[in-house]
Amino acid sequence: MKILLTLALAFGLTASALADDTAPKSVIHFITVAFKADAKPEQIQAVLDGVQKLPREYKGITRVWTKSLKVQNVAEAKVKKTHVIAMEFKDEAALKDYADSDAQKKWYESYTPIREQSTTFDVTN
Repeated sequence: MKILLTLALAFGLTASALADDTAPKSVIHFITVAFKADAKPEQIQAVLDGVQKLPREYKGITRVWTKSLKVQNVAEAKVKKTHVIAMEFKDEAALKDYADSDAQKKWYESYTPIREQSTTFDVTN
């Protein structure tokens, strides 16, 4: 019985240590977007291209994703989302500092005029 408890404890500590080693401290910022009905495809593309430039323009963003493979809307949704954007920030401080930064303001110049509705989700470990 002592051997089982020792093994269980050792396994639990090892699993916990491994989880800490593999759990990134970065923050993923998801944006689900519905663009205005009169938004032109080239305007939407300019928004997505602007997201792709953000890691060069703001050092706290490490990666971005703009190609939506699947967007689910609930049947009752009055406004259907069509795009998902994801941004990876190096940590929570980088996400916080991004708000009202020059990079965000520049991107918003193309984004906000054609955005009908959006929802954001921020996830970390």
